Amino acid sequence: MDKTSVYRGKFFPLIRLFALSHAHAALFHSCSASPSKHYSLREKPSVSRKHKVVIFRDFRHVNNLNDAVCVFNQMVQTEPLPCVVEFAKLLRVMISMKHYSGVVSFFGEMRKLGIPFDEYILTIVINSFCLLGCAEHGFSVLGIFFKSGVQFNVVTFSTILRGLCEQNKIKDAMWLFNKLVTERICKMDEVMFGIVMNGLCKQGHTQTALSLLRIMEQGDTKPNTIVYSIVVDALCKDKMVGAAFNLFNEMKRKGITPNVLTYSSLVDGLCKFDQWEEVRLLLDEMMYLNVSPNVHTFSMLVDAFCKKGMVEDAVEVLTIMIRRGEHPDVVTYNSIMEGYCLRGEIDVARRILDSMIDTGVKPDIFSYNILVNGYCKQKKLDEAMHLYFEISQKGLKPDTVTYSTILQGLFEVGRVECSENFFTEMENAGHSPDIYTCGIMLHGYLKNGHVEKAMSLFHRWEKQKEDTNIFIYNTGNGGFFRIQKLDKARSIFDKLYSIGLHPDAITYNITVNGLCVEGLVDEAKELLRKMEDNGCLPDNATSNLIVRGFLKSNKTNEAMAVLKAIIGEGSFLPADKDTVSLLIELLLLIGEGPFLLNMIPEFHIRNEK
Repeated sequence: MDKTSVYRGKFFPLIRLFALSHAHAALFHSCSASPSKHYSLREKPSVSRKHKVVIFRDFRHVNNLNDAVCVFNQMVQTEPLPCVVEFAKLLRVMISMKHYSGVVSFFGEMRKLGIPFDEYILTIVINSFCLLGCAEHGFSVLGIFFKSGVQFNVVTFSTILRGLCEQNKIKDAMWLFNKLVTERICKMDEVMFGIVMNGLCKQGHTQTALSLLRIMEQGDTKPNTIVYSIVVDALCKDKMVGAAFNLFNEMKRKGITPNVLTYSSLVDGLCKFDQWEEVRLLLDEMMYLNVSPNVHTFSMLVDAFCKKGMVEDAVEVLTIMIRRGEHPDVVTYNSIMEGYCLRGEIDVARRILDSMIDTGVKPDIFSYNILVNGYCKQKKLDEAMHLYFEISQKGLKPDTVTYSTILQGLFEVGRVECSENFFTEMENAGHSPDIYTCGIMLHGYLKNGHVEKAMSLFHRWEKQKEDTNIFIYNTGNGGFFRIQKLDKARSIFDKLYSIGLHPDAITYNITVNGLCVEGLVDEAKELLRKMEDNGCLPDNATSNLIVRGFLKSNKTNEAMAVLKAIIGEGSFLPADKDTVSLLIELLLLIGEGPFLLNMIPEFHIRNEK
C-alpha cells in the first residue's frame, strides 16, 4: 500500500465534514477580487522572449501584478511547460508582493489548464487564504490534496493552524489539532505545538497551554526553548511571575537553554512588580550566559521605567542600548515620549519625536496620539490641533483614540462648538464613535451646562440598542448629579433594570456619592442595602463615600456604626485622606479616642499595601 492510500484512509473523516463538491467555488470565489477581473490571463505576453530564461530563474523583473500576469501567461504558453518549481517561484513572488488573491486566481487557472502542482504549491495557496483572513477556506485546498493524491505534510497543517489562530478561531484550531493527534494524520513537531500553544496563550488560555506542554513532555516530540518561552511569556503577562520562574528553572534543569525571548518575558514580568533588584540579577545572568538583550528587552525596560516616572533611568537604558549596537524602534521612542508626557514635559517629548524622524525611525499613529494627549492634558488645544493636521501630512490617518482625545480636550476648555464640529468631522472620516467617545460627548455637554443637548444625545444612543452599555448610563448618572439634576439622575438609575442592564459597583458609587453630596445620606444608606441585596457587594470606595456622607451631615453615630461594622468584618478602612482627616477630627471631639487607637494598625497596614 502506498503512502497516499494510508493518508487517505486516516484523513477522509476530516475531509468529508467539508462540502468538497463546493470546494472549487469556495476556493476561487470567496475572497477578494482576483487579477483576472483586471487583466486577461489569455492576453499576449508583453515580456520579451530574450528575458524568458532569466525571469524563470529568479523572476527579478516581476515588480508588480501586471508583470506577474504577463510572466504567468508566458509560462503557460511555453512548450514544454516550465517545471512545477518555476510556478512555485512565481507564486512566492506574488506572496512577497502581498497579492494573495492573485495567487488563488493563478492556481485556479493552473488547474483549468491541467498544469501539475505539488504539496508546496498547495501549501502556498493555503497560506494565501490565511493571509487574506480566510483560513477556513484552506480546508477546501485539503480536499484537493485528497482528490489529487498529493501527500500531506506537517507544514501544510501548520499553515492552516497558524491562520486559524491568527484569526482568533482557536476552537477550530484545537479541533483540527486534536484530529491530527488522535488520527495520527501526520507526525507532530515542535512548530505545530508551538503554533497551537501560542494561539491559546493569546486568547488567555494559559493553563490549557501549560497542560498541553505537560502532555508534550510525555510524548515523542519534546518541548524546545521556543515552546517553553511561549508559556513563560503568557504566565508573566497573566502576572503569575512566580509560576513563570518555576517553569524557567525547570527548563534549565532539563538542559533546555533559555533564549533572549525567555529572559525578556521574565524581565517584563518583574518590572511590572517593581522588583528592580531581581531584574538586575536576571540581566547579569543574561550577560554571564552570553545571551545579549535585544531591542525588545531594552524596550521593555524603557517602558517600565517611563511608566514609573523614572525617565532618566529610561534614557540611560536607551543610551546603553545604542552603545551596544541595538537600534531603538518606534516602540522604544513611544515609551520615552510617554514618560516625558506623564511628567508634563511635553516639549521634550516633541523633541523626541523629531529626533526619531532624524534617525530614520518612522513615527506611527501611537506616537502622535501620545503627544496629542500630552498637549490636551496641558490644555494646549491649538498645539494639539496643529499636530492633528500634521498626522495627515505625514501619510498617517487619525484613529478613534486621536479624535476622542481631542474631543475631550476641547470640552475641557469649554470649546463646545469646536467639539461638535470635530465630532462631525470624525464621523465624516468614517470613524464610528465607540462607547467611550459617546461618554466623552455626554460628559462634555453636561460639564459645560448644555443639559438639553446632553439629554438629546443620551436618548439618541439609548435608542441604538447595539450601543446600550452601562458605561453610558454611568456617565449620564454622574453628570446629572454633578450639575444637581437629581430627578434626571434618579430616572436614569431607576430605569436600568427595565432595559436589562444591571448596575455595577461604579453605578452604585456614583449614585451614593451624588446623594451624599446633596445631604441625602439616609437615601444613600438605603441604596447601600439594595446594593447588597442585588449581589453587588460594596467596595472600599462605597464605604468611603457613605462614611464621609454621614460625617459631613454630622451623623457621627451612623458613621461610627459603619466603621465598626467594617472593622468587625476584618476589612481595611478606606485610605481616603479627606475622609481620614475628617474622621480623626470628629472622633477626638466626641471622645472616641480608644476606638481611634484601635484603628491605627488598620491605617498602617492599609498604607503599606
